[in-house]
Parts: sequence; C-alpha cells; structure tokens
Amino acid sequence: MVLLDTEDRDLLLARITTQSSSSPCDCELKDWSKAGLKAPSFVRLHKLATLEKKLVEKEFGILTAADWQRVLETWNEINRRLRAATF
Repeated sequence: MVLLDTEDRDLLLARITTQSSSSPCDCELKDWSKAGLKAPSFVRLHKLATLEKKLVEKEFGILTAADWQRVLETWNEINRRLRAATF
C-alpha cells in the first residue's frame, strides 16, 4: 500500500496481508472487496519499505475513504505511543 508519494522517484509502502494479528500496528481493511482485494486484509504499519516507482508493475485497487481514515488513525496512534515511549 502506498503511504506516501513525495513526487520523487520513490514511494513509501506498507505491507498488506491476509494474516490477522493482534498487533496495535495492524489496521483491518473493512472494505477490502471495494478496494479490489480478493480476501479480508490488514495493513501492517510496522512493515514499511521504500520502492522505486519504476518497479511498480500494477495497481491492485484503491482504499475507501473509511479504510484510509482507519489507516491514518492507526498511524497516528503509533506515533502517539512512540512520542510517549509506551509502545
């Protein structure tokens, strides 16, 4: 999942998986089918990577506004915990 595109040659990505977990860094995609995914899925916000744009071969789908909001809320909670050092 593309988290950030700063208009340079790279993208910041987060892993999407069908494996559920109890990690506070995971965000369930409730509208996974509307996003074009084939199975219930989770964004792993602690599994980040950068990738050159030229290596992206295809787009699998687009998150709904509600799922994107949940991802942002999870990301913000991770950042709050890191600032408070209670992670």
